[in-house]
Amino acid sequence: MSRLSWLRIRAAACFAKRTLATGLIVAAGALLSHAPAQADNSFRVETKEGPVKGYLKTGGVAVFLGIPYAEPPVGDLRWRPPKKHAAWTDVLDAKNFGPTCAQITTLGLFAGPANNNEDCLYLNVFSPNVDPASRTKLPVIFWIHGGGNVDGESNDYDAGKLAAEGDVVVVTINYRLNLMGFLAHPALDAEGHLFGNYGILDQQLALNWVRRNISAFGGDKNNVTVGGQSAGASNTAAQMISPLAAGLFHRAILQSGVSYFSGLAPLAVAEAKGVAFAAAAGCGSGADSATAQCLRNLPAEKVEALSGTQTGNGPYITYLVEDGQILPRSFTSSFQSGQFNQVPVMNGTVQDEANFTLGITEYFKKPRTPFTEDDFKNLVTSTYSGNAGPGGSPPAYPAGTVNKVLARYPLNAYASPQLAMDAVTTDVSACRSFYASELLASQTPVYGYEFQERTAPFYFPKMPGFLPLAYHTADIQFLFPLFHGGPDGIAHDLNKKQQVLADQMTGAWTNFAWTGNPNGQGNNPWPQYKGKPGSYYLAQNIPVQTTFTGKEFAAAHKCDFWQKILIYN
Repeated sequence: MSRLSWLRIRAAACFAKRTLATGLIVAAGALLSHAPAQADNSFRVETKEGPVKGYLKTGGVAVFLGIPYAEPPVGDLRWRPPKKHAAWTDVLDAKNFGPTCAQITTLGLFAGPANNNEDCLYLNVFSPNVDPASRTKLPVIFWIHGGGNVDGESNDYDAGKLAAEGDVVVVTINYRLNLMGFLAHPALDAEGHLFGNYGILDQQLALNWVRRNISAFGGDKNNVTVGGQSAGASNTAAQMISPLAAGLFHRAILQSGVSYFSGLAPLAVAEAKGVAFAAAAGCGSGADSATAQCLRNLPAEKVEALSGTQTGNGPYITYLVEDGQILPRSFTSSFQSGQFNQVPVMNGTVQDEANFTLGITEYFKKPRTPFTEDDFKNLVTSTYSGNAGPGGSPPAYPAGTVNKVLARYPLNAYASPQLAMDAVTTDVSACRSFYASELLASQTPVYGYEFQERTAPFYFPKMPGFLPLAYHTADIQFLFPLFHGGPDGIAHDLNKKQQVLADQMTGAWTNFAWTGNPNGQGNNPWPQYKGKPGSYYLAQNIPVQTTFTGKEFAAAHKCDFWQKILIYN
């Protein structure tokens, strides 16, 4: 059977409970679990670097955890491009996650625990097919976790459902975070290597690992979808505009990438923050090799302490940097000019993005009290009276912006100050994402959506008077079962109606990995967004999914107002 024929058969079955895919998974699981040489329920795979041994997960998915894809970025390798891991000969026991990357700011219960691990560049593989005799190579979903590029870990994402129900191979990764992963400093940047966006380089090295090794796990190196949520979506967008990622992936999923279209930090701004960090760390303000060595000699705990606190980022964090090589130009100019890795895109947000950050604020309050009118006014004033660039960099919002925002969002139009705060912040994210869809739709296939399930479980504790609604990160648990953030988060089962939506989303995400179309074939139930009047977005909701026009989306989030205020470089 030809590959095209296989794709057509598989796509036609996707919304009919995947009869064919289920049969393949069961067959693969039976084959593997009854193999005499693997009676201990362990599975050995030969990678280019060395043998690894995983285990069989319920549902017929073989799991391989904690595979090192880079040498530990410690000592002289700190703040350098990652180095491919050396080969090994003994079988690597791949049954436990590798260490999470150094982090200190946990975003409430989203991530953690805080740690100082620098030896953290590991990946995980979930595969429904590691039978070397199989002639069918499966699509690969390469998942980048979120966390503002300051925290998070791959351990929190159980990709078994995606792999089993969608018949895809899923790879999840760790990458360097906060100042360890995103730092520009003249002393480091002058050393002749790629610099600034070390976390992005980690992801690219992991993608190269996929290209070398994924066929051994049943995956197709020529059909790789890169996706992620929040910072993971921002990083996916970064791979789209990075010439160094050309050819490493073939589709992109931008799931609540609420910050990426606010821009990249200019190199001058990032380097100024790097110099200030070095001075605060006791390494002075020089730009010579001695300063670089001093930075590499710093204890990891000191770097993390200067990255922030449990409750917030420090002043030296820069996120993504327009370094000129890894990320040579802004998202706006890249998407406008067509100078990016043009692949089909799924791009969307949740209906109440801001309730996540508001929830973090509420979580750390002592005592926890409902938001007030003053909280609303202070949020608007602090946000729209300063600089509008990424990381608080120039340019500044025009004079009078605060009053314009307060007039467009009168507090008496909302049932509570919290809901007003949610609207005034969520709408900015929604309109930025919508603008990205508009630009991308003129260059490549785009499928836009909004997750609107406002009764989704919340993994924070109950907080009196706080309404989570369809909060940022709420949709993760519909793709990765029982997602609850870090170790202190509260896991919740989905109810029957939510599980139906989870199945629909899993189908769409994996259909997209198979064909570049979340429907598998055709234009229903999820129409392609073409950036024209009457083009549709998908509303992910219970009891049924529906569609609505881009014009309706823009009106719901007041994009006519925000697009006159927001600044895109």
